[in-house]
Amino acid sequence: MQRREFITSLTLGGALVSLAPDQVWGSDQAYRPDKDTPQALSEFDQLTAQLLKQWCDGMLAHQIDAPEDPTRHGGLACPACPRIHGRCSDALYPFLHMAHTTGQQKYLDASIAVYDWAEHNVSRADGSWTNDVNPKSWRGTTIFGAIALAEALHYHGDVLDQSRRDAWTNRLDEAVGGYLWSDFKEIDFTNLNYGMTAVYGFHLFGDLLANPDYTRRSERFASRVKEFFTEPNHLLWGEGKPNDNRSGRGLLPVDLGYNVEESLNGVVLYAVDVGDQELLDLVSNALAGHLQFMLPDGAWDNSWGTRSQKWSYWGSRTSDGCQPAFALMADHNPAFGTAAIRNAQLMQRCTSNGLLHGGPHYVSHGIKPCMHHTFTHAKVMALMQDRMKSLPPVNTNTPLPREIASNVKHVPELDVWLAAKGPWRATVSAYDSIYKTKKSGLLQQPTGGSLSVLYHEKVGTLLASSMARYEMVEPLNMQPQPGDDFPLTTRVERRIDDDWFTNLYDLTADVRISETEQRCVFDIATTLQNEERDKPSDDSAAFQLRYTFDSDKTTISVTQSSEAKTEDATLVVPLISPSGESVRQVSNTCIEIDKPHGTVVLKSNVPLTLLAGLKKRVFNMVPGMESAPVAMKLSKNPSPIVCEISVRA
Repeated sequence: MQRREFITSLTLGGALVSLAPDQVWGSDQAYRPDKDTPQALSEFDQLTAQLLKQWCDGMLAHQIDAPEDPTRHGGLACPACPRIHGRCSDALYPFLHMAHTTGQQKYLDASIAVYDWAEHNVSRADGSWTNDVNPKSWRGTTIFGAIALAEALHYHGDVLDQSRRDAWTNRLDEAVGGYLWSDFKEIDFTNLNYGMTAVYGFHLFGDLLANPDYTRRSERFASRVKEFFTEPNHLLWGEGKPNDNRSGRGLLPVDLGYNVEESLNGVVLYAVDVGDQELLDLVSNALAGHLQFMLPDGAWDNSWGTRSQKWSYWGSRTSDGCQPAFALMADHNPAFGTAAIRNAQLMQRCTSNGLLHGGPHYVSHGIKPCMHHTFTHAKVMALMQDRMKSLPPVNTNTPLPREIASNVKHVPELDVWLAAKGPWRATVSAYDSIYKTKKSGLLQQPTGGSLSVLYHEKVGTLLASSMARYEMVEPLNMQPQPGDDFPLTTRVERRIDDDWFTNLYDLTADVRISETEQRCVFDIATTLQNEERDKPSDDSAAFQLRYTFDSDKTTISVTQSSEAKTEDATLVVPLISPSGESVRQVSNTCIEIDKPHGTVVLKSNVPLTLLAGLKKRVFNMVPGMESAPVAMKLSKNPSPIVCEISVRA
């Protein structure tokens, strides 16, 4: 057996890597998930296996080797955060999978070490594991750690010696029979992602631990699942405080990221395992309703969601990934398979040095990745590998709904509109369900008739959105905003002394749509407001926005509709553009941005200003993108500002 070799961690100390080339047993004895020979591997099989190995190796490179210090030893050092994330022990499952499938000792060592770190640092007497090392921190995430431990034991327990396997099994029973049993009494006791995940969790625990009480709780939770879907689009609601809070428009709290990356997984895994056909039919409709929001590049358009403060473009910062639900249900709708693959491909593009980054432009802007993204999503790739043979065909033969859309779709449960005309895809939001916590400030996602996403089939996303003001609602699970907090949402704004007035705070904007075969037009009556929902005192708050989508261009126009006019209102259009793309100011009313598959042209009928200059970019953590923001000043002239965006081959 070769000697152990150690490398240095980037942040918290030595990184534990042991016996990289060696195997615990012969390759002929290594575990093979149920699937066909390597020659017949599907694209999805290859992709999930590649991501799993990349991410496990990336986590290994950051595992701390400090046996003299149990507060650090075995934990995963986070390149972005000055702490070890309490949930990093979720990685024991993907590590144990890799140990079983490759026979390499380093992965077994890693799994054991990260489990031991959790037992030393976040394990509590009631059976829970806290989300952070603070013993008073949130314990609800125990459900995710318990499922990871149960999956590891179920599929790969044979890797462990009997005494360790028994110890891990007993520890799981302490978690389930202790904290989870006492606190997870109802499916909707808190944000719904916990209860929906527990539908599958208690079923898994009941099987693995041979405890019918756990199974019965799973069945009781499952019997209530149907209560939490909207009509007519079957969107899962419950991501609010309280989780059934109705907005001023009477709308329930819905978050796309948590729904597709966590909640729907729990329901699908349960329904598939027990063969509940009624629930399978329900969740098939729900997946189709949610899939309407996937962009052609595999991104989840959660620009409007109640918890969009954690939107990472490919999903949500601390949830698990959409692959289980969409892959397992691909026989109900083959577009679900397309979604599973496209999203995994997007995450692969957002992976660098073995770690999943929290958005497409982290690397170009020099932002370090949080470890949270990698250890949560690695679990999903391990599960997909372990269930590979039981999956229906998963491929990209069927286009996504937004690829073939050709009109405007109103989602009344959200007051969100999805527009499609020629190569353009757009999202317009007047959704007014606001997420609140006891400690956070205002968590304002795009509303007020915001054009929250603009996508072009050749050059990708041209406009995205962020919070009106970046707020770390979960300080230990989110990264601070680097530099100035500049919102990425297209908007009208005024700055009066220290006050900022914008349509992004308007919860009562009126949106009207007209459509022909050639174009669709959105007319939005909105008012500029500050964070307290106050309007400027000079009676100049009312504005009319118009978005016009033609096959060859998108046009944004702004008109002052108040009797009192102002000269200090500005239309801000933050064009998405990573560092390295060439930006040219062709004239004082035109700029061009060269992208890999075309040139974006923005023209205005008034002078425009590149707020960051030709070379620099503005970055926002939501959704992890850079922009070249363009500003156009309004005048008292009654004529509108007109801004045209087009793409030249």
